[in-house]
Amino acid sequence: MKQWKLLGATAVAAVLAVSYASAQQKSITVVSWGGAYTKSQVEAYHKPFIAKTGIQIKSEDYDGNVAPIKAQVQTNKVTWDVVDVELADAMRMCDEGLLEKINPKSLLAGADGKPAAEDFIKGTLHDCGVATIIWSTVYAYDASKFSGAKPSTMADFFDTKKFPGKRGVRKVPKNNLEFALMADGVPAADVYKVMKTKEGVERAFKKLDTIKNDVVWWTAGAQPPQLLGDGQVVMTTAYNGRIFDAALKDNKPFTIVWDGQIWDIDLWVLPKGSSNKDAAMEFLKFSTSTQALADQAKWIAYAPARTSSIPLVAKYNDGKTDMAPHMPTAPANFKNAVQNDFVFWADKQDELTKQFNAWLAK
Repeated sequence: MKQWKLLGATAVAAVLAVSYASAQQKSITVVSWGGAYTKSQVEAYHKPFIAKTGIQIKSEDYDGNVAPIKAQVQTNKVTWDVVDVELADAMRMCDEGLLEKINPKSLLAGADGKPAAEDFIKGTLHDCGVATIIWSTVYAYDASKFSGAKPSTMADFFDTKKFPGKRGVRKVPKNNLEFALMADGVPAADVYKVMKTKEGVERAFKKLDTIKNDVVWWTAGAQPPQLLGDGQVVMTTAYNGRIFDAALKDNKPFTIVWDGQIWDIDLWVLPKGSSNKDAAMEFLKFSTSTQALADQAKWIAYAPARTSSIPLVAKYNDGKTDMAPHMPTAPANFKNAVQNDFVFWADKQDELTKQFNAWLAK
């Protein structure tokens, strides 16, 4: 009998060892935008997930170009298991059948027990994507470059006479057209109404013409703080979290102008056909839990997409800085904000990208 018990215990230990070894051998590739943003995900999501499950994570950076996802799915060679994307891209790829469908019922309930479908902020759950953050595209300037008046409106970004110097601008039409229209006097509430007309798009490009010769183009989210820090530009469009990180952690004299901010969400998506689908889904569920989303706000100034996470947002990871005032959704920052119209961009992105590239080539 004792011998049987010993053999039984040995067998159980062997099974556990095999299971642990199997988990250790599992690996998923998680793709995101790099810099401070990926750092926030690594600290809040990756490290605790690895510690809990033993599943390893290979982190890769990209510039937001989703063409590789389409290529991987169409060739049945999916190597990206989880990808952080913007909403318009998530909607378009879902419609094209490139992404796995995600049932909200499979997501973890909130810390208060509320089902995910009720806990996530309205508009942040989609058929093929689950939001993690609310973020904004803003512009920021180097305060050391201006001894007198400081930029404070979207119009100031386009005023190279009053505020001379190079501007950093992302090399895509999205957000630039909206910024241009607001700078040209279009009220934030009417931006997309104007953009839906041929005349409105022409008006936006005409306004962009006024700064075209002063633009330094950027393609990756880590570049704007570098452009400011290196003195290549005096102001630049940027993701709010990147500027916050540079100003606080690196003690840079950077100031965010919230006027005309365009707020958006980022989502996790699962490219269709991954051989690691189950492990990828486990990561998605873990990283969109109440605590994980709140923990990310310790590392970067992006608001969590779950209501149950918001009360848990406290200090920056330095233990000193209150994060609430730095969120895009803070009342003082949200006075003249535009929500990205994902339906507009899902429909018009290809067309306007061609027009934008033609404009660049002129």
